[in-house]
Amino acid sequence: MEADELLLLVAGGDQKAFEELYGLVSGPVFGLVRRVVRDPAQSEEVAQEVLLELWRSAAKFDPGRGSAMSWVLTLAHRRAVDRVRSARAAGEREQREALRANQPAFDQVTEEVEAGLEREWVRRCLDRLTVLQRQSVTLAYYEGYTYREVAEQLSLPLGTVKTRMRDGLTRMRECLGGVA
Repeated sequence: MEADELLLLVAGGDQKAFEELYGLVSGPVFGLVRRVVRDPAQSEEVAQEVLLELWRSAAKFDPGRGSAMSWVLTLAHRRAVDRVRSARAAGEREQREALRANQPAFDQVTEEVEAGLEREWVRRCLDRLTVLQRQSVTLAYYEGYTYREVAEQLSLPLGTVKTRMRDGLTRMRECLGGVA
């Protein structure tokens, strides 16, 4: 039987006719889909979708508008193109989302700006300390030295360093009062 006759029988629900039609069109359908989609696994999936659609929509076939084979291949081509477009759109969405994910959030930008302003404020307050206070505070808080190590670095008695640091930290707290 020809594809046209088989398709008309399939439209009436004839399963035997569908088996014959399947055998007749599955190869050309897969070949067409494979050329459009390119991926073998995706092509198999799309071809199966086309053949399922063929069973469900056989009644829509109009022999007056063309052959059954051209109608089936048109269904296959449309479905394959839809799959390619869908995959491309999904890839573009993922790409846009990845770009968005790499952009810092508003809160992160705000925190970075605030941290920069605070660092500048601390620098200004450090500049208002005496040289010994600034050296002591910088060595202890920015370099990580202990009071004893600061005293050794500056060749001063431990008590003097502790006093300078206490006075320096008190002035820093007063100066930073507007920030905290």
